Amino acid sequence: MTTIRRAENKDVPGIRNLLTQVLKIHHEGRPDIFKSEGQKYTVKELEGIIADDTKPIFVCVDDDDNVLGHCFLQIFERKESPNTYEYKTIYIDDLCIDENARGRHVGTNLYNYVKEYAKSIGCHNITLHAWECNPNAIAFYNALGMKIQQYTMEEIL
Repeated sequence: MTTIRRAENKDVPGIRNLLTQVLKIHHEGRPDIFKSEGQKYTVKELEGIIADDTKPIFVCVDDDDNVLGHCFLQIFERKESPNTYEYKTIYIDDLCIDENARGRHVGTNLYNYVKEYAKSIGCHNITLHAWECNPNAIAFYNALGMKIQQYTMEEIL
């Protein structure tokens, strides 16, 4: 059985493990951008994010409280402008499931939890970025019902 809850400081080692797995996937797909080793956040930075209500992190843990997956969120409130309406959005900055837990619906359950959370705080939508070099992630998000909102394009010089 698994439980989804807000991340706590005790989850930092598990989260850092998942961040290493994400980096590996990104490095394999785009070694021109992503290093083969490193950490996106220091322990202190993660503890600060965990304490920040505008950047909640949810984790999925097993019965032994091992982190099986995480989802880093950012909440944005867009003000009305002359050409757009005001709305609140939740951005998934990072969603990763431990490579040993994939295929067990951990990611789907975590995403659905985030979706209900977003609805409960009045969000209009959920957004995220997926790298073209990660077709498994793109297929996963498509299977959840996400649609392309916009494209980021590049030309490498």
